[in-house]
Amino acid sequence: MHNAPSVTYPVGRSRWMDGLLAGLWLSGAAAVAAWCLQAGGVGWRQALGLVAVLGAGVAALWARREAHRLAGGELRWDGQAWLWTARAGAEAAAPGSLTVHLDLQHGLLLRWQAPGAGRQWLWLSRSAHPARWDDLRRAVYSRASTDAPPDDESATATP
Repeated sequence: MHNAPSVTYPVGRSRWMDGLLAGLWLSGAAAVAAWCLQAGGVGWRQALGLVAVLGAGVAALWARREAHRLAGGELRWDGQAWLWTARAGAEAAAPGSLTVHLDLQHGLLLRWQAPGAGRQWLWLSRSAHPARWDDLRRAVYSRASTDAPPDDESATATP
């Protein structure tokens, strides 16, 4: 099995994710509005639904604002480990682990965890660098290479 190639991929704002969040919130708002119309008014249950939808909207706007406040950075796979370099800071690349939480083929939601630091959620979009997208996906799903000898005994045997 071959190792995934080294790859550097930009991480930043995703308009697709913004649209997804807006669409989900609008769907919830439409469902609660239809419920209020079907019930013939706003009782305590409908009021609770309205409060939940408004709270979800505020949470989505806050998450969007936080994501846009962060300058983004670069995620790099060197064949051995994942490295994160923030654009905003002058920090050196920090090694850490990467976990896939959502894979939509053209977008990946990843959790970055560096030792001794908090976790960070990253949304990577194919549109950020289409030429390197397949390399990134191979690297995300590959394992780090090891120095173990090959399993095939014939590969190491001498005639």
